[in-house]
Amino acid sequence: MGNIFGKIFSITTFGESHGAAIGVTINGCPAGIPIDMEFIQNELARRKPGQSKIVTQRQEEDQVEILSGVFEDKTTGTPIGMVIRNKDQKSKDYGHIAEKFRPSHADYTYETKYGIRDYRGGGRSSARETAARVAAGAIAKLMLKEFGISFHAYVSQVGDLSLNKHYTELDLSQTELNDVRCPDQEIAQQMYDYIDQVRKDRDTIGGVVTGVIKGVPTGLGEPAFDKLHAELGKAMLSINAVKGFEYGSGFEGVKMRGSEHNDAFYIEEGVVKTKTNYSGGIQGGISNGQDIYFNVAFKPVATIMQDQDSIDKHGNEAVVSGKGRHDPCVVPRAVPIVEAMSALVIADFLLIARTNKLEV
Repeated sequence: MGNIFGKIFSITTFGESHGAAIGVTINGCPAGIPIDMEFIQNELARRKPGQSKIVTQRQEEDQVEILSGVFEDKTTGTPIGMVIRNKDQKSKDYGHIAEKFRPSHADYTYETKYGIRDYRGGGRSSARETAARVAAGAIAKLMLKEFGISFHAYVSQVGDLSLNKHYTELDLSQTELNDVRCPDQEIAQQMYDYIDQVRKDRDTIGGVVTGVIKGVPTGLGEPAFDKLHAELGKAMLSINAVKGFEYGSGFEGVKMRGSEHNDAFYIEEGVVKTKTNYSGGIQGGISNGQDIYFNVAFKPVATIMQDQDSIDKHGNEAVVSGKGRHDPCVVPRAVPIVEAMSALVIADFLLIARTNKLEV
């Protein structure tokens, strides 16, 4: 249960952090989509561990294999199977928590729900599963590229250190020029130093990833339960460590009056546009043709390199010691995951719109 995402363009992920491999099956991808393996591999490289000293030092190349659904570099319209072999597991690092529950992890809830859990790296609850999402999201991006739709996520906050600039004030092409993935190079260096100090303190810190989707046509989304922003929210909240989602003006919008917040329409060269975009590109649950933008809040990583009080599976008091290789801040590696989940949502809604005979 709960391993499938999407209705028409749907994915099923499988695998555990310390198992033989992780992977994904994609259903519903149309035939004829050109597949660029270099692009897919680069997407995975943006998420993989070991990129810098401010992320986990687990060494995984995350080399993806496409097992089915692609022939002569194009999708065939049949299920696409993708697998990524695990190479650098250190399961012995987790023997000390085989019967203990790590604070703020999924250990206790998994043990209670299933009566069994794979404690090695968190098993299925590990963020390693998101590599499969990024692989699937890369396929979705390649499909959506044909429609001129693009995805741009970046780190806008680490702890209490914020970028404090609207995405329209930034050059988003600068995002990948630093290890933090913040498009403002000066703030990025401050964020890097902050994360590095947290790492030296044997602690962790949270942050915010901002997502921007450009080129989305008008009409994607459904008016009741399957609103576009609701599905984006579900997609983001399904990512490990995510604690919050807001789109458009978000929580700041409550400070405004309706006369300030309403997005006035106008026509430019025959195209309907809005003078402002507090709606975040979505009105009534349906895209209005403007940029879609949103923020995703990530909590501090639960594993810290310090002793913490807890209990074991027998109800006894216990001390959990931090071991293994973990991110002091997850947001730099979360950027491609946010983009991937965004692409999966838009790809699904685009295909739904086509079945409703909407021309896009």
